[in-house]
Amino acid sequence: MSESTEKPTIYKGLVGVYADVSSISKVMPETNSLTYRGYAVQDLAENCSFEEVAYLLWEGELPNQQQLEAFKAETAAEREISPALHRVIKEFPADAHPMDTIRTAVSFMGLEDPETGDISDAAQRRKAKRLFAKIPTAIGAAYRASKGLEPLAPNPKHSFAENVFHLVQGRVPEPEVLKAFDVSMILYAEHTFNASTYTARLVTSTQADMHGAITAGIAALKGPLHGGANEAVMHMLKEIGDPAKAKDWLHGRFDHKALVMGFGHRVYKSGDSRVPTMTKYAEKMAEVVQDRTWMEISRILAAEMLEKKNIHPNLDFPAGPAYHLMGFEIPLFTPLFVASRITGWSAHVLEQGEDNRLIRPLSWYTGPEQRPVPPMASR
Repeated sequence: MSESTEKPTIYKGLVGVYADVSSISKVMPETNSLTYRGYAVQDLAENCSFEEVAYLLWEGELPNQQQLEAFKAETAAEREISPALHRVIKEFPADAHPMDTIRTAVSFMGLEDPETGDISDAAQRRKAKRLFAKIPTAIGAAYRASKGLEPLAPNPKHSFAENVFHLVQGRVPEPEVLKAFDVSMILYAEHTFNASTYTARLVTSTQADMHGAITAGIAALKGPLHGGANEAVMHMLKEIGDPAKAKDWLHGRFDHKALVMGFGHRVYKSGDSRVPTMTKYAEKMAEVVQDRTWMEISRILAAEMLEKKNIHPNLDFPAGPAYHLMGFEIPLFTPLFVASRITGWSAHVLEQGEDNRLIRPLSWYTGPEQRPVPPMASR
């Protein structure tokens, strides 16, 4: 057969395919650690704020105190969303999924942004910071509107974590809760060429604008095989309800060869390096609210999955109950992921723009050979 007709190797899901180079993050095989710009994510989570990590992802190095304060002041000043967007949010269906509302809100922000059409590096960086600042405000406004509540104004004196709780829950919780939330934001911020990040890079490769790329990333993140898994984990834990029922429930899933949410990962084969840190802080949340039900069910499921299937949990597994224990409703879990991952997505948009080439893969056709259109009478 000629080269043109011989079927090539098809890598379904692009498994094992290197599509480009990147200096933003890597899972180091020697330590099984996810790293951002060379720093192990578990070390960043313990020693840095989310704002420091956002700066790192965009600028390549951690900020000094002066740079951090300037970054925090610049982004805090951009947190307000427009009266027009507030009006649009109030018209959203009350039962709309928060991922659909934040996707639409980000797209609307693109209509308003004075630099939407400017894809220069400097403009893209400014837009990334504005999205970082405004997305929590839109999440909070949409959530409160769905409850018939008025939106709350962001407080520029709040940290990122304090601001999110204020905008959604109308309170600033204990320092232990803020730290656990900040840790989750750091752990979720970036993860190489995952589905939503690659989507954002693909859109950017057409020279589309930052808001278009981020809107597409949000759409990709909604799926339960990607970002939506943290919501599915909490629904699973609530379905089980009682630690005494956990093993039987899980064995029933085994019997039907059903998917167990929050387990397995395309990249990690020896366990997700983010899980121990997130589990530690989820346990702290259980202590704060004095309810160990969800963590005990989680402990039993994780041990049984490892023993019976040799499958490890991924980040979504401890993140789901952690967010629940923080007081967030389940449909908000993935939008919180968006509030974090905007940093990684936009870092990749900037990197794609530095040495851009249109992403346009091939497909192997399996349909009919070319044929004539039959006359109507013979159809």
